[in-house]
Amino acid sequence: MTAAKPGSNHQRTIFICQGTGCVSGKSFDITAALSRAAKEQGLAGVNVDFTGCHGFCEQGPVAIVEPDGIFYSQVTVADVPEIVQSHLRDGKPVERLFYKDPVTGEAIPHHRDIKFYSKQQRIILRNIGRINPERVDDYIAMGGYESLKKVLKEMTPGQVIAEIKRSGLRGRGGAGFPTGTKWEFCHNAAGDQKYMVCNADEGDPGAFMDRSTMEGDPHTVLEGMTIAAYAIGATEGYIYIRAEYPLAVKRVRLALQQSEEKGFLGDNILGSGFSLRIHVKEGAGAFVCGEETALLASIEGKRGMPRSRPPFPANSGLWGKPTTINNVKSLATVPVIIARGADWYAATGTEKSKGTCVFALTGKIANSGLIEVPMGIKLREIIYEIGGGIPGNKKFKAVQTGGPSGGCLPESYLDQSVDYESLAAAGSMMGSGGMVVMDEETCMVDVARFFLSFTQAESCGKCVPCRVGTKQMLDILERICRGEGKPEDMDILQELGQNVKVGSLCGLGQTAPNPVLTTLRYFRHEYEAHINEKRCPALSCTSLTSYFILPDKCQGCGICLRNCPVGCIAGDKRMVHIIDQEKCIKCGTCLDVCPERFNAVLKVSGETIEVPAAPVPVTAGKPAAAAASQKE
Repeated sequence: MTAAKPGSNHQRTIFICQGTGCVSGKSFDITAALSRAAKEQGLAGVNVDFTGCHGFCEQGPVAIVEPDGIFYSQVTVADVPEIVQSHLRDGKPVERLFYKDPVTGEAIPHHRDIKFYSKQQRIILRNIGRINPERVDDYIAMGGYESLKKVLKEMTPGQVIAEIKRSGLRGRGGAGFPTGTKWEFCHNAAGDQKYMVCNADEGDPGAFMDRSTMEGDPHTVLEGMTIAAYAIGATEGYIYIRAEYPLAVKRVRLALQQSEEKGFLGDNILGSGFSLRIHVKEGAGAFVCGEETALLASIEGKRGMPRSRPPFPANSGLWGKPTTINNVKSLATVPVIIARGADWYAATGTEKSKGTCVFALTGKIANSGLIEVPMGIKLREIIYEIGGGIPGNKKFKAVQTGGPSGGCLPESYLDQSVDYESLAAAGSMMGSGGMVVMDEETCMVDVARFFLSFTQAESCGKCVPCRVGTKQMLDILERICRGEGKPEDMDILQELGQNVKVGSLCGLGQTAPNPVLTTLRYFRHEYEAHINEKRCPALSCTSLTSYFILPDKCQGCGICLRNCPVGCIAGDKRMVHIIDQEKCIKCGTCLDVCPERFNAVLKVSGETIEVPAAPVPVTAGKPAAAAASQKE
């Protein structure tokens, strides 16, 4: 790296992440503080700007100095003076803000050398972190809208569809249906009015792929959507985005305005004779509206509920007219395919799963955040190289792919290829892109209960298998977690799960049993421990755990007694304390506050520790050698 000399004409820009994650860490204030400080220092060769989500949310707020490529993590307003004076003025980077590798502890200054970034292959997220999402000229400078120009001036709708089909692009919303084929169905459908819809209703817990794309690069979604509308013959479009995404809504609306001003939307786009109007429809946050027919009903002002198919939306969608619905990530890929060619895109991925996939990597992982990787990558590489492994030297237990309806895969599947077919064969799915990592302290029965509780609550209730079946399954799981399960419950769960999958009307019900079925398949021993031994191996299920104070370790300091929220601990100073098991609410406060040097509180499941019936002097409960030592 060559530092700029003060007073030189060399332009150095510091980009602050203003995705939602970093905004919650006050990146707006950091940007303002940097602008003020640079101005006060008279740094004419320094530019302060912002971008969308860099993806590395674990390390936010993030700032990157270019062209140096210096990556600063967990920046605060208090760090601003040092960054400005040391780096932007004197050319000396602030080393204490460098990212630290979770395995080696090495401080890494350049983002290109951080495995979280270097192991990725960004196509959908190609511009995010590199442009200001609120300036259309930034997008144009990166080649934006060139694909739209090419399509309108050089290609027929049929040629566009053929190119997308040849690329092998499949829907990134979960189902994985071939995008070009979907376009072709709508293109061939009879109708004087057709609609193009972008499904931005991202309702999976912990998922923020579509949100970050719209916040960080809204124009690539609009360009892809306009190309799709041209291909199918639509003149009206809707972006269905949940109202809980206010920053994404704001930037999409701004991008629409800018695109119209530049002539990329509206009447007679670029003089081609093709016209398109795109509207924003804010959803109310119903998970079921991610299903395309429920989404269409919501746009029409009806209750968001799925309907039977056929007819499919390609023939009878919005207001009964031919309609195509594509996910944000699918549309964001389209301009790249047109610009670089179907063969280029198809060269990445596997035979049946082309291109890249975007995941929200969360859970018990060192490097959580947004990643884009080629199809066919192994789970092990994602978790241990990009993700940095499991924190605290804990052991990996499972990973769930595909959001709340995805399956949970054990350690033996770490070398599983990440693609549509391989994940489905293992009992999971690609889904919209959620990936949750779990460690040894995770109870897989409770995980199944947690995710099923979400899908059960989000069921629209229209069909009996989903409405009743998921409730029955949830009741059984809750009983098992309370230690009230019966041996036959496992067979009943298996049968119910299969019936719900086969009989449900839409994708929500058809996939809701996946967490239960895969945990039964791969972690049956944990179900058996809960049912037969009344024990939770992960010490996670509250009803099956107990806390005891060890007589030979308790020092009678009173810290646990003073902090217990229900007063269930007895014992005076220098007396071995006792927990009243009848009153204990299993909150774990005693374990949390007990000094590590004593380590006198033990959490157990399915067993009882022998303790005195009443408080006794500290020395009385200790081994003879320890008692003698105290007397001396």
